[in-house]
Amino acid sequence: MTPSRRSLLKSGLSLVAVSAFPAIVPQSAFGANDRINIGAIGIGRISRVHDMKEVFKIADARITAVCDVDSKRLALGKQFVDETYTTKFGRPWTSTLTYANYHDLLADKDIDGVMISTPDHQHAILAVHAVRAGKDVYLQKPASLTIAEGRVMADEVKKSGRVFQVGSQQRSDEPWPQFRRACELVRNGRIGELKHIEVGLPGDPAGPEAPEQPVPANLNYDAWLGSTPKAYYTETRVHPQNDFGRPGWLRCEQFGSGMITGWGAHHIDTAHWGMDMERSGPVEVWGEAEFPKSGLWNVHGKFLTHARYANGVTMDISGDFPNGVKFIGTKGWIFVARTGEGVSPTDPKATTSAMPLQASDEKILDGLIGPNEIQLYASVEQHLDWIKAMRTRGPHATDAEIAHRACSTCLVHWIAMHLKRPLHWDPVTERFQNDAEANAMLSRPQRAPYTFG
Repeated sequence: MTPSRRSLLKSGLSLVAVSAFPAIVPQSAFGANDRINIGAIGIGRISRVHDMKEVFKIADARITAVCDVDSKRLALGKQFVDETYTTKFGRPWTSTLTYANYHDLLADKDIDGVMISTPDHQHAILAVHAVRAGKDVYLQKPASLTIAEGRVMADEVKKSGRVFQVGSQQRSDEPWPQFRRACELVRNGRIGELKHIEVGLPGDPAGPEAPEQPVPANLNYDAWLGSTPKAYYTETRVHPQNDFGRPGWLRCEQFGSGMITGWGAHHIDTAHWGMDMERSGPVEVWGEAEFPKSGLWNVHGKFLTHARYANGVTMDISGDFPNGVKFIGTKGWIFVARTGEGVSPTDPKATTSAMPLQASDEKILDGLIGPNEIQLYASVEQHLDWIKAMRTRGPHATDAEIAHRACSTCLVHWIAMHLKRPLHWDPVTERFQNDAEANAMLSRPQRAPYTFG
């Protein structure tokens, strides 16, 4: 790696900028003339500002259908797709189909793959139903609400043979090439023997009390709750009705685990990538966290958790560290972080102003990775990588097992936050050793009819 290349990484330029890779990929890149039809399930914040926008750039892929349990968002989703393709192709485009029930979308034989951009508690169940219907899947992270659901999902995807990609953008060179670079340097011993990892993750603040409100006529609230228990409706619990701001469900444990899975699914996956543990997990976890004592929002705030892996590497995770991943070895360290403000403008801002790729010695960043050294899988952009794999049925950046292991590790840390004592985890059996209380937290009841089926 030349110093000029390193300076580009540090300035936050994406691989699209430094390699002149076209934003709109020609059909010839895939060697095929027929297009791939995509259905988008969940047309909220992350779908609009990220998932659909990335697919719009791919010349031989089309979003042909949208689905949402909120009819207002469904109509806006169709409008967004129709207007985008009208502008792109220079002619009126009004053919985008709409579905209020994702099962009806999955029954559409003309749809090749689906992007699932729903709240976290829907992820694993929808992914399982999609692969059973013969669809390839792009799934927003985290992979699952519980470890048990994640295991079912990973096994079902493997059995189905479908192409599955999780939205781990830190695995792809657009928009952050520094993560693969950091992991290659670590895997090839540039900091000596890896000993310790620090992961910086923010927590979430407590929220207000939120009294019950009438369910909007445009929202199928029972379907939105899905597999989770019934709870009274309040907009603060669900998503804004008049904009696409950060939704309240992100801060309710009924629907997820907070930032430990929200951003942890990214950073812990990066840590696993760099330590060659992406299909495993820790063997011991302990720590503590602050949880709100009042208000509707009840995910963790300030926290510090620790882990030990079978290879002897230890890991600490806390919002007190700079937002990113720091690999510490016997001969130095490498720190890697995102550039910019995040995928969505309403994401919590990073807690560090540090450059995105740093090392204890600048020379560590200058070294080339030789042809006989470990070279990690390179993808330009996560959605494009998924579409390419749909064509070739070949390798892609983040399969279901990798996605599950990153999420399950996050959830093991979340369980440790609640129990506040050392937990001994077996990453092979995916059970805690001699700990019935901890094992009871591996799953949650699924409310009918919103189950794996």
